[in-house]
Amino acid sequence: MTTTPLRKDAARNWERIVAVARELVDQGAALQLNDVARRAGLGVGTVYRHFATPEALLETVATPSLEALAAHGGQALADPDPWHALEGFLTRTLEVQVTDASLAPVTAAPEDSLPRTTELKAALWSTGRVLLDRARTAGAVRQDLAPGDLVPLMCGIAYAVDVHGAAPADRVDTARRYLATLLEGLRAAAPAGG
Repeated sequence: MTTTPLRKDAARNWERIVAVARELVDQGAALQLNDVARRAGLGVGTVYRHFATPEALLETVATPSLEALAAHGGQALADPDPWHALEGFLTRTLEVQVTDASLAPVTAAPEDSLPRTTELKAALWSTGRVLLDRARTAGAVRQDLAPGDLVPLMCGIAYAVDVHGAAPADRVDTARRYLATLLEGLRAAAPAGG
C-alpha cells in the first residue's frame, strides 16, 4: 500500500510533534496530546489529525529503536556462532532498553495502535526465539531456559538499572555488567571431567 506524501507544512508539523513527544518521553513525562500540541506550538486538531491517540504517538517515537533492533536481529540471525548471536542480540536489546524510554511501555503494551509496531514486535520475539533455540540446540545455553524467560530476565536487568542505575552516561555500562552476570548463569555447564 502506498501513502500520499505529506505536504511540506504537514510534514514539518509531524516532525515537530514527534520531536516534542520524544523530549517528553525522555523526561519521563506522560504523553498527553493536548500538552504535545501546546509545547509544539500547534493546534490540538493538528496533533489529533496526525496521531489519534497518545499510544500511536508513543509507538511512532519508539519505531526507530524497534527498527534498529529488528535490523540488528537480522544480523544476529546471520551470525554462524549461536552463542555469539544470542549474546549480541540480548546486549543490543538491553542497551536500547536502558537508553530509550519509549521502548519499555511500547513492548509491554498488550495491544498496538499501529500495524508497524505489531510487525516489529513480532519480528523481535521471533528473532529472540530462533536465537535461543539455536543456542540451546548447539548446547551453548541451559536446556531449561525457555523463550518466555528471556523477556522477564531482560526487563529485570533494565528495571535494576532504572532503580539502582548510575548517571545516564553510565546506564549502558551498568546494564552490560548486569547482563554479563546473567549470561554466565545462562551458559550451559561444561561436561564433568571435560
